[in-house]
Amino acid sequence: MSSATTEAGVGGIRRSRRRMLFEDERWLAMALLSPTILLLGLFIAYPFVTGVMLSLSNARVGVPGEFVGFANFARLWNDPIFAKAVGNTFIYTAVTTVFKLALGLWLAVLLNRHFRGKALVRAFILLPFIIPTVLSTFAWKWMFDPTFSVLNWTFRTLGLIDTRINWLGDPDLAMLSVMIVNIWRGVPFYAISLLAGLQTISPDLHEAAAIDGARPWSRFWHITWPLLLPVTMVVVLFSVIQTFADFQLVYVLTAGGPANATHLFATYAYQVAIGTGLLSEGAAISLAMFPVLFLVVIIQLLYIRRVETR
Repeated sequence: MSSATTEAGVGGIRRSRRRMLFEDERWLAMALLSPTILLLGLFIAYPFVTGVMLSLSNARVGVPGEFVGFANFARLWNDPIFAKAVGNTFIYTAVTTVFKLALGLWLAVLLNRHFRGKALVRAFILLPFIIPTVLSTFAWKWMFDPTFSVLNWTFRTLGLIDTRINWLGDPDLAMLSVMIVNIWRGVPFYAISLLAGLQTISPDLHEAAAIDGARPWSRFWHITWPLLLPVTMVVVLFSVIQTFADFQLVYVLTAGGPANATHLFATYAYQVAIGTGLLSEGAAISLAMFPVLFLVVIIQLLYIRRVETR
């Protein structure tokens, strides 16, 4: 009888300790966050650390390699293709971001109005963003084909051109084509995100300004845009990160060609690491974009906080 009582008492103490443990917010927070921390460690921290270790070695496919310090990064300074990829990445990101923001904001303003079939139009605009990147890019690659290009056929029918245009074979046109596809795919993300921000703005503000005699452009510039700016900065932040590290779209369209004219950080790193087997140099190219992205993120986050405080 006494042993049973003792076991019951011990079990009660354990249950009470366990209850007290989970009532402590610190232990409860750790218990809830531990699965997320484990996933982040496996899929983000571990690949990042492995990439850093590879970039500091002379590893190749099948060869572990030895520690060489910053030799791989020093070699990149004398690589003309890497310099071209750096310039392409900045131009590609800047141009596409500006056009996606302008077109996305224009579509968001139009979709914020009341008209028949508004829900259907919103769903239709999301199609470029919903379709898998590789699938839609293959369709665009066929449209840019010099022999079977629907664009060339259309331009020749309208009398705008006399000869076929090799969209992906000319270095300048290839970069322009890649930008067009990126803009086409990214505009829906901007439009829907900015539309959500527009719907949080009270119509009473516009009605009051209209009564005071403010014109539509003045109402947009002094009411809509300041209230929409925090949402816009967050959307631009995510877009810049995704565009700066873009791979699928460029690789399917041109694979970095012609003559390395459309290489970005990601495509050139893939070509060096997988195409030639130089894993260490490919890792160094990939990590070269990290300081730039980190700086861009910090600047934009500080600006977002400043805008929200204002």
